[in-house]
Amino acid sequence: MAELKVETRASVDWQKRCLTLETQLFRFRLQASKIRELLADKMQELEQRLLEAEQRAENAETQVGVMEEKVKLSNLKNVDLGGSLHQKYQELLKAMQSKDELISQLEAQLEKQKQMRAEEAKVVQEKAAKIKEWVTLKLAELEMENQHLKSSNQHLVEQVGVLQDALEALHPSSLPEVEARAELQEEPENVEMEEQPPMAKEKERESPKAPRAELKEVDLGNKPPTPPLHRFPSWESRIYAVAMAGMRLSDASSRTNVTCCASSPPALASPGPFSGLVYKNVTVPVYTALKGRATQISSVPFMDESSGSDDDCSSQASFRSSVPCSESRKTSGLGSPRAIKRGVSMSSLSSEGDYAIPPDACSLDSDYSEPEHKLQRTSSYSIEGPGLGGESLEKSGYLLKMGSRVKTWKRRWFVLRQGQIMYYKSPSDVIRKPQGVVELNSHCQIVRGEGAQTFQLISEKKTYYLTADSPGLLEEWIRVLQSLLRVQAVGPPALPRGGTKPTVKGWLTKVKHGHSKLVWCALVGKTFYYYRSHEDKRPLGHLPVRDARIEEVDRSCDSDEDYEAGGSRRLLSSHCTLVIHPPEHSPTYLLIGTKHEKDTWLYHLTVAAGGSSARVGTAYEQLIGKLMDGEGDPDSPLWRHPMLCYSKDGLYTSLTTLPSEALQTEALKLFKSCQLFINVPVEAASVDYHVSLAQTALQVCLVHPELQSEIYCQLMKQTSCRPPQKYSLVQCWQLLALCTPLFLPQHHFLWYVKQQFQRHADPRNETGQYATYCQRAVERTLQAGEREARPSRMEVVSILLRNPFHHSLPFSIPVHFTNGTYQVVGFDGSSTVDEFLQRLNQETGMRKSSHSGFALFTDDPSGRDLEHCLPGGVKICDAISKWEQALKELHSGKAEGGTRVVKLMYKNRLYFRNQVKGETERERLLLASQTSGEIVAGRFPVNKELALEMAALMAQVEYGDLERPSPPGPGSPLPTKVQHHLQHVLDRFYPRRYRHGAPSEQLRHLADLLTTKWAALQGCSPPECIRIYLTVARKWPFFGAKLFAARPVQLSSKESTLVWIAVNEDGVSILDHNTMQVHVTYPYSSVMTFGGCRDDFMLVIRSIPDQGSGKGHIEKLLFQMAAPKIAEATFIMASYMNHCSTTVNTHPNPPAAHQLWELDGQQFFASVPCAARGPTLL
Repeated sequence: MAELKVETRASVDWQKRCLTLETQLFRFRLQASKIRELLADKMQELEQRLLEAEQRAENAETQVGVMEEKVKLSNLKNVDLGGSLHQKYQELLKAMQSKDELISQLEAQLEKQKQMRAEEAKVVQEKAAKIKEWVTLKLAELEMENQHLKSSNQHLVEQVGVLQDALEALHPSSLPEVEARAELQEEPENVEMEEQPPMAKEKERESPKAPRAELKEVDLGNKPPTPPLHRFPSWESRIYAVAMAGMRLSDASSRTNVTCCASSPPALASPGPFSGLVYKNVTVPVYTALKGRATQISSVPFMDESSGSDDDCSSQASFRSSVPCSESRKTSGLGSPRAIKRGVSMSSLSSEGDYAIPPDACSLDSDYSEPEHKLQRTSSYSIEGPGLGGESLEKSGYLLKMGSRVKTWKRRWFVLRQGQIMYYKSPSDVIRKPQGVVELNSHCQIVRGEGAQTFQLISEKKTYYLTADSPGLLEEWIRVLQSLLRVQAVGPPALPRGGTKPTVKGWLTKVKHGHSKLVWCALVGKTFYYYRSHEDKRPLGHLPVRDARIEEVDRSCDSDEDYEAGGSRRLLSSHCTLVIHPPEHSPTYLLIGTKHEKDTWLYHLTVAAGGSSARVGTAYEQLIGKLMDGEGDPDSPLWRHPMLCYSKDGLYTSLTTLPSEALQTEALKLFKSCQLFINVPVEAASVDYHVSLAQTALQVCLVHPELQSEIYCQLMKQTSCRPPQKYSLVQCWQLLALCTPLFLPQHHFLWYVKQQFQRHADPRNETGQYATYCQRAVERTLQAGEREARPSRMEVVSILLRNPFHHSLPFSIPVHFTNGTYQVVGFDGSSTVDEFLQRLNQETGMRKSSHSGFALFTDDPSGRDLEHCLPGGVKICDAISKWEQALKELHSGKAEGGTRVVKLMYKNRLYFRNQVKGETERERLLLASQTSGEIVAGRFPVNKELALEMAALMAQVEYGDLERPSPPGPGSPLPTKVQHHLQHVLDRFYPRRYRHGAPSEQLRHLADLLTTKWAALQGCSPPECIRIYLTVARKWPFFGAKLFAARPVQLSSKESTLVWIAVNEDGVSILDHNTMQVHVTYPYSSVMTFGGCRDDFMLVIRSIPDQGSGKGHIEKLLFQMAAPKIAEATFIMASYMNHCSTTVNTHPNPPAAHQLWELDGQQFFASVPCAARGPTLL
């Protein structure tokens, strides 16, 4: 028995052993097959590599053979070249080795990429499996819901059947209707069952509390798969929902005149005149609407008594003073012959308040739109008198006069007679007492802006603002009034345009045909002008000097009688006389009091006439004339004449002809300043000494243009043939480099300077490089024009210490953006703001300013929260210089004046809705940052929840994803860096009014909410956040509008609540200060006059006539505001109005972009309140 048991066990053990061995054998076979496959792959790969290596070896052998042959040939030719060939051979071998190493590296990288792709494929398969499992579970759940709905439906159908049986027993005829209703009820149920899954999916995706955890998803983290791309993410939908609730107070805003500005955006309008006093005194202009455009009628605010008459006393001045004006025609009065005979105006018949329709609003289609069309519209009377030339000094006709209290236009009949101007309501009232009389005397003045369609008649007591029906009538009135007043204060200039400066000017006695007259003379270019006084801008006459014969004579009077020059000066028989004899004209004699003045006029007249200057002028000028006669021969010995070359001794007289001894004294002082600048070495620690010297000398030349050619001649003399020194010659060229962008010499001095620059230009040495730089600067100045202000400290330091000749744009300055970043932009001494912005837009990837609506601003040197908009035609160096001058005037100490520099900012000024198309990412970012600043300042209607959402978006843009705590959990503390970021985000992007005075617990809760909303944005890119931010912000109808806090002026009560004045492309809106709800919106078509009125902001509105009564109202609104805000609102309104008129009145040749910077021929310089920041370095 024992043996049987042993045998049985042994047999059983062998069977198991056999099975085990078979299993292992099968595994070994599988492994062997895999190993074979791997070996086969490896063998193939090795064979491929071997073939490639053999190919490379063959190529290398071929190359080596070629090289050996070359080496042999080179050895035969030149034994010395053997070493170089061997060296090249070694280099080629090294290059081959490096390429082999590079190939091996690329193969290793390829293997890594394959491994990464395999891992990614595994991850994708795992995600697909998870999504498949989730979808299976969802389908099972939906199937269960479907079964439940089917059972409930079956139950309802049974109940309906029971009810049908009962109804059939009661009313057999109603059965078909009930069956039809049952079918109709059954169809929606089926539809609901079909639509239930996507609704359930959306519901579960939006609500985190849905019972999805019960589905036991595997490693899904209770998250559904990524939603389709055509749907908003849940957090984005939530933000949009919050935005609709957060801006609900502004949904009822009335938007009028939407289509007024629907075309392409305009170039920016210039905000104000650029002068040195603009940083200290803000002047508020007044505009009126003429022919749909905003026209400036005054550069200072209106006063209550600035323009008025007895007929204005009935006007009421209050916050809202309404005057009815009927638009309906009274045909009984208009059609009567008596009315036509008397010439009754339409305004006097149809308007109870006597307000005239503006000239551009008058209809000329009707025969009786203007009853006086059959009368003589204007009449004039001529009076022959001495010196008047038969000029008309009496005139009558219709003019439009600005009212004194309600600033609107009133049509009046004006009569100019016997030195008085009187105005009546109509021509038939001339027999009655006039409504106003203006005495025209020597104290009266006529002021008109260049190209303006209005003019001011300033008397001793009042200022009258007048305009006419057409530009021709306006010119006639101005011409007659100027002839009567003998004042041409702002008449059309007869001088050549383009900024041409007079070469020489002064009082002379002009004698022609035996008649003498003391006149003010000026030589401009090649024309001799003479005026009645130095204040006149319209000359009495002019005399062409080109090709004229200029001579000095002993006596020009026809008699022996001496001529008095008037005043305290008397011309005796020893006076000097010049004669100008143009071809084909009679000669003109000039009597000059002193020999010095005679020499000045003789020289400049000779040069202007085109004659040889080798015999007139100073010795220096005569030498230049001789060089010009020789056409600048480079081999001429005159170039090394002692008068034209460097001398150690100082000057005893000026190098150029100057019109007075005082200027000669200034010329000698100027030479001493130049010598100090040149001979004292420049050091970085004491560079302010040279800065002060250069600024003082060049400021003298700007004040006295006669010295501009003098300083060029002095510097060219000191650079010619000067012995080489370490610093003196270079510093002389540096001072020349400062002069060339500011101004240029006149006449042949410019030719001489160009010749000297050409002779000294040499890229091999420093002085030659400065000469080349000066050549470029002269060409730029000739192209862009001369400057207005002396060079700034930044410009002088850049020339002295930074080698400007190495760069085409030698200066640079940072431009700050609203998001806290900046861009350094280069410019030269002649760059304008338009050119500066063009480079800025190119470097930042933004559109040009005329399309983006952005403008360049500077901070205020006084440190106030003001910004100044720079017009496009201003030189950027002039802007920086004037800013520095204002800073020095405000802070005379060196501490403030030496550390602070101007800060340039680039931000949006005008916003149009059609700007959205074509916006770049940088523009969206800056627009969002600017909007965030408005939200923080409380000028944007957002509630607390929406403010947190928008702050979280800006935090994601600024800092990226929120850093999670290292042990994640609900109670884990946030890192210190994250807490600092949260505090910074609340300070920068959350409204101050919601944080002010809040307790610490509430602030901590606010930070927790911000953390939650910020964490929900994880993975969202900055451009996506900016897109969402602007989408939310643009839901407010007044997005992009400029808001101004103002207090209405009400005479009835002393206290009035604050309001917001919103200015945008549609018009002017009055908003509630607390809720920002719209009280009223005035389109620009209804705005008649706006601007300053005393210390307040004035709006004169013409309402739309009532359809029933045909009556409208004129409203004058006054608001208390700060002067800078009044100026900003006025300029922005004028820009929007002019853009609207441009888009409505389209013409085939639209004006250039830079022309829209100008408003009626005048430029304005706005002051914009803003939050000032700390100083920055250039």
